[in-house]
Amino acid sequence: MTVLTIEQLEDHVADGQTVAGLDLGTKTIGIAISDRGFSFANPRPVLKRSKFTHDAQDLLKALKSDNVGAIVIGLPVNMDGSEGPRVQATRAFVRNMEKLTDLPFVYWDERLSTVAAERALIGMDVSRQKRAERIDSAAAAFILQGALDRLQSLRQNADGNSFE
Repeated sequence: MTVLTIEQLEDHVADGQTVAGLDLGTKTIGIAISDRGFSFANPRPVLKRSKFTHDAQDLLKALKSDNVGAIVIGLPVNMDGSEGPRVQATRAFVRNMEKLTDLPFVYWDERLSTVAAERALIGMDVSRQKRAERIDSAAAAFILQGALDRLQSLRQNADGNSFE
C-alpha cells in the first residue's frame, strides 16, 4: 500500500473501480463510495468500531464489495493547521492498514466536514436521532466529494478546459 497525493490518485485506480471516502471516528467509521466516473460520493452505512482487527476486516469486506481501488481518508487537522492526537491516530490507522491491503490511501483535509455534513442533514430536516446515526457517513461523503471535485478540476486543467 502507498500513501498518494490527490494528483496521483487516478493513475492508481483501474477502470471500473471506485474510490472510498472514510471519516475515522473513535466509535464509528463513516464510509462513502464514488461512482465509477469519480463524480459523486454516496454515503454507506457506518461501521461500529471495536478492535482494530475486526474494524479492518469489516472495512476491507465493505470496500471489496464496492470494487474500491483507492481510499481517501479524512485527516482531522486543527483549524490553525497544526496536527493533534486525532491526526496521529488517523496516520496510525493507515500504517496498520498498510499491513493488510495494497489499496492506496490519500489523506484529505477534513476541517469542517462534520459541521458541513450536519448542516446538510439539518437542511434536509433529518431528526436529531437519525443525524447521529448518519453523520459519520455524511462526513465521509463530504470528504470524498471534496477529493472528487479536486480530481475533476485536475482533469479540466489537463484538458485545457479550465476557466480559472
